[in-house]
Amino acid sequence: MNGRFDVRAIPTQRWAVLVLGLATAWGLGWGIAMAGPVLAFAGLLGAILIALVLSSIDVAFFLMLAVIFLLPFGTLPVRLGFTPTLLDLAVLGWLLSGLAWWAAGRIGAPQGTTLGFPVLAFLGTTLATFIAGLAHAPLTQTVARRFAEFLLAIASFFWVVTLVRDEIRLARLIRWIIGLGFLTALIAVVLYVLPDARAEEWLLRLQPLGYYQEGGPVLRYILDDPEQPERAIGTAVDPNLLGATLGTLIALTLPQIFAPRPVWPRGLTVLFLGTMGLALLLTFSRGAFIGTAAAVLLLSLFRYRRLLPLIAASLILIFLLPSTQDYAQHLLAGLRGEDLATRMRFGEYRDAITLISRYPLFGVGFAGVPDVDLYIKVASIYLLLAVQMGLVGLGIFLLMMGVFFATAWNARHAVRNLPDLEPIWLGLHGAVLSALVSGVFDHHFVNFDFHHMVQWFWLLIGLGMAATRIAHPSSPGGVNRQGF
Repeated sequence: MNGRFDVRAIPTQRWAVLVLGLATAWGLGWGIAMAGPVLAFAGLLGAILIALVLSSIDVAFFLMLAVIFLLPFGTLPVRLGFTPTLLDLAVLGWLLSGLAWWAAGRIGAPQGTTLGFPVLAFLGTTLATFIAGLAHAPLTQTVARRFAEFLLAIASFFWVVTLVRDEIRLARLIRWIIGLGFLTALIAVVLYVLPDARAEEWLLRLQPLGYYQEGGPVLRYILDDPEQPERAIGTAVDPNLLGATLGTLIALTLPQIFAPRPVWPRGLTVLFLGTMGLALLLTFSRGAFIGTAAAVLLLSLFRYRRLLPLIAASLILIFLLPSTQDYAQHLLAGLRGEDLATRMRFGEYRDAITLISRYPLFGVGFAGVPDVDLYIKVASIYLLLAVQMGLVGLGIFLLMMGVFFATAWNARHAVRNLPDLEPIWLGLHGAVLSALVSGVFDHHFVNFDFHHMVQWFWLLIGLGMAATRIAHPSSPGGVNRQGF
């Protein structure tokens, strides 16, 4: 050794790390000088997340799911000519990550399923009715952006069935979804039990992320009357949104209680499910409760009959315990059509039927209505689809859902022989069923004002079809099964 330092002795990988470190330090210093430390470190975090998302489909999946459940209305704290939502960025990152892996040859060609053509037909009808509706309503930036998100959410079905090809990735995704669902429910319960002033203070801290920018009430109560019982909202802003989400999560989680190898330890699964159930009750969402009850009942009849006595006992307790009388009375008032909210909903149904009778085939589109005496707002996914896309669009949607469940029915014997996959498969179909039943009373899963709900609905459909294809290799695009 001559004691002199030879730069040629430094490996190429270390040079790359050195250059990257210097560039990061320079960029961070420049950002702090120009925009301040908060924005600079936010930019650094964003760059790290982008690198992680592009390097791993699983990270991209997780971030998208985390935004859907934990910060569904979040936006970037900075304005870039417009304000992109966190979900827009997460979905874009997920798509780009998949494209990067496909370009690198790490995933194969897109996979086909029996639901592919019906989804394409629904996608095409959606686009056609939107364009036709612009004849009587102007296209605004907000409508254009939300409709683009709506189309992308539907199209993401094909991305899910392409990326989720084996039981290992499917089980990993279900584990994350259930874990994030528990966090969603826990946040809602904690905010509910806090004193109102403290809960409101905590929620208002989300204002830099786009929450509560337009003022109005933060906490929610039955009939928006502070004298009435409070309704849990978590970070979902609206209790019905939270309730519909929790309904799907409960149906997804329930079969894991009986799984030979659940995706979470059984004790934790029971804790997660109990927290979700409590949060659902605290939302006082009647539509979500009915959807959840329908899914749980049908899962019990189909596979878990030992749950039937427990379901009956739970319903009896809800209607008899003094601590649940507010909930029971609220539910019964809705079923009897006695309260103001239910009567207003009936009014929406009548107006929607009137609008459908005037434009029966292809509806009025998504931007507005040609008649000043009517409006596009109705608390039912089926009536809303008929208003916007006509009976043709509604018919294609119902056909699509029929094919979804018919394909599952044909695969049921194959699934029965796969004890690890069966609970996941049952949970996914139960979650879709919960969404469809609660959709009789609410519109969230097809309303482009609620991007995260539409995205979650189509993720469920894609994951359900992926599970069926994994279990039933003879179906279109079937694959060889792998163990957990």
